[in-house]
Amino acid sequence: MNEQVMRAVTIKEFGGQEVLTAQEVARPEPLPTEVLVRVHAAGVNPVDWKTRQGHGMAGLQTFPLILGWDVSGVVEKTGFGVTTLKPGDEVYGMPRFPRAAGGYAEYVTAPARQWARKPATIDHVHAAAVPLAALTAWQILVDTAGVRAGQRVLITAAAGGVGHFAVQFARHLGAHVIATASAGRHAWLTDLGAEETIDYTTTRFEEAADDVDVVIDLVGDGIDRTSTRSLNTLRRGGLLVSVPGGISPELAAAAEAAGVRTSGFLVEPDGPALTTIAGLIDAGDVTVEVEQTFPLEQAAAAHTRGETGRTRGKLVLTVTD
Repeated sequence: MNEQVMRAVTIKEFGGQEVLTAQEVARPEPLPTEVLVRVHAAGVNPVDWKTRQGHGMAGLQTFPLILGWDVSGVVEKTGFGVTTLKPGDEVYGMPRFPRAAGGYAEYVTAPARQWARKPATIDHVHAAAVPLAALTAWQILVDTAGVRAGQRVLITAAAGGVGHFAVQFARHLGAHVIATASAGRHAWLTDLGAEETIDYTTTRFEEAADDVDVVIDLVGDGIDRTSTRSLNTLRRGGLLVSVPGGISPELAAAAEAAGVRTSGFLVEPDGPALTTIAGLIDAGDVTVEVEQTFPLEQAAAAHTRGETGRTRGKLVLTVTD
């Protein structure tokens, strides 16, 4: 095997799934304080296909671009100065975000402290489904909203990648969880910790939920003005965290008039939080839902599935057996 090259899926221009091309590219080498990780599996997230289309994090990227931020694998080599990891360690992470991490490839380099040891009780496929989605949910609930026991938390698109972690983390924090999803997902979400479920296909959630302390809106105002409608569920002083699209001036003005607070959000690499999350997974307090896996070379098929917006949990690329 030529150790100077690796398999990867690259794009040379923004566009549809057809721009994703499997090819051999140069293998990266770790800089000081970085590790080289052999990728076993890579998670697929909405930001991946949005960036591929020229949206998402597209403005921060250069071509040729290797998409993908969710990685689970094994440390192959360490750069000078790394003392927290060693070759052979199983790790997972969301390195470099929002800069390119190159997860759709056999090898990735990134700062050692942006990784954490993989949860011991799950395989690489499930571990690769965790970082971006789980960190998004964790950082919103713990760091941004400071959710406390007894508070009421409404989560839209609760059956998706971020949503199913948010339900479990909110339950872990002692919150009363209200989840929106199609009826077929309600029993599963109840098992995860939702105390109330709302079928968004038949019921306006703002007519079924009230006196909410925190709304985590994972849909945004681009589809049926979900963030704006969420304002009607919040108590005075409550908080709306809108993940897709952030907070527009119009939404901010409407929130101020309603006496509620708003916050946009963008997830950050966070090795210590991933260590905490791994502990919750290994303790059996949090489960990871993977709907489907695809070989690395079928990244386009994974994007096609993900763009339907109807996945349960996460989609994952398998890279190394």
